[in-house]
Amino acid sequence: MLDPQLIRNQLAEVAQTLAHRGFTLECEQLANLESRRKQVQNDTEQLQNERNKRSKLIGQAKAKGEDVSALMDSVSPLNEQLKASEVELADIQGQLNEILLGIPNLPNNTVPIGTCADDNIEMRRWGNLKPFEFTPKDHVDLGTHLGLLDFETAAKIASTRFCLLRGPLARLHRALIQFMLDLHTQEHGYTEVYVPYLVNADSLLGTGQLPKFAEDLFQIPLPNLNFYLIPTAEVPVTNMARDLIFKAEELPVKWVCHTPCFRSEAGNYGKDTRGLIRQHQFEKVELVQLVTPETSYQALETLTTHAETVLQRLELPYRVISLCTGDLGFAAAKTYDLEVWLPGQQQYREISSCSNFEAFQARRLKARYRESATKKPQLLHTLNGSGLAVGRTLVAIMENNQDENGRIFIPTALQSYLGGNTHI
Repeated sequence: MLDPQLIRNQLAEVAQTLAHRGFTLECEQLANLESRRKQVQNDTEQLQNERNKRSKLIGQAKAKGEDVSALMDSVSPLNEQLKASEVELADIQGQLNEILLGIPNLPNNTVPIGTCADDNIEMRRWGNLKPFEFTPKDHVDLGTHLGLLDFETAAKIASTRFCLLRGPLARLHRALIQFMLDLHTQEHGYTEVYVPYLVNADSLLGTGQLPKFAEDLFQIPLPNLNFYLIPTAEVPVTNMARDLIFKAEELPVKWVCHTPCFRSEAGNYGKDTRGLIRQHQFEKVELVQLVTPETSYQALETLTTHAETVLQRLELPYRVISLCTGDLGFAAAKTYDLEVWLPGQQQYREISSCSNFEAFQARRLKARYRESATKKPQLLHTLNGSGLAVGRTLVAIMENNQDENGRIFIPTALQSYLGGNTHI
């Protein structure tokens, strides 16, 4: 959530910046509500002061043994006016908060200005595209040929956009998870955490999925309970910091977590229906950092290189893309996408998004830090990135490491996780 002070004091500037994201801020509505809020808040404070004065007079009169019935009668209507004013103020503040919850984050001034993915900027590339002496297959044909990737059985069990992995392909999938967790905990300094896969609405509100993206979530209503399946580990892991005040010396906090992720894909109906690219259920290894504001953009660069290291160790060619203002996620101030090369599709596809949310999530979560015991707590900055999306990494390995007979070479970094096997 944006700082309400920005809306109060820099409304025109905020509207202009948000316009670069393609978001129209209802300035007149906000200005009217804010003007009314100031007036009602002033009225409320005056009524509170007057009530306090009269209450003090009543106390003084009682101490002198004087008749206070007239003073008591004068306080009663004042209490009614104050109650009505407080109700009106709460209603106005509620309207303002509802609007604020629907406003995306302000893009950092280093984010390229643009309207869509075509305006994103490529920052760098790594690795060489493998030359094939045959037409490379996509992962669906490869997995089906090997009898290890089964969408029909998954659809029978659940529905479309689910998959079933068998044998060595399932083992390779598991090996990828273990490899990523080992790399991030042993070399990159992250602490591994295990979290609930069901969360409450407050958690999704804190990281920005609610209220705007409710249709993209799987809701699990139960008697006296209302849960959601997590769309990403970002939600439960970042919410570990909700309502906490960290000591400055405890930062940065770096967490890594493997979870399944569940998405309805309501906004992507009919898109990427073939294969593992866009599923209702998939696995990710997620990186989350909590840092001080002055270090957050260096932390973004570092976190991005941590995700890149996974691709480099697996010898998968990729590129790093800086998202433009029109392609940023709702809560992000700046995002780098990692896109891996898929020869079966002859294109780069996203495999990780690494984002700095600045204080946007922390303000919702009340996640703060304190420089010292004598200083006021400040909002920390939150970051996260996939390190990596496991299913898409599996796809990249299958398509980049295939031979003419449909066998799949196992990257050297994974062979120890697969009993020394070199091929599937």
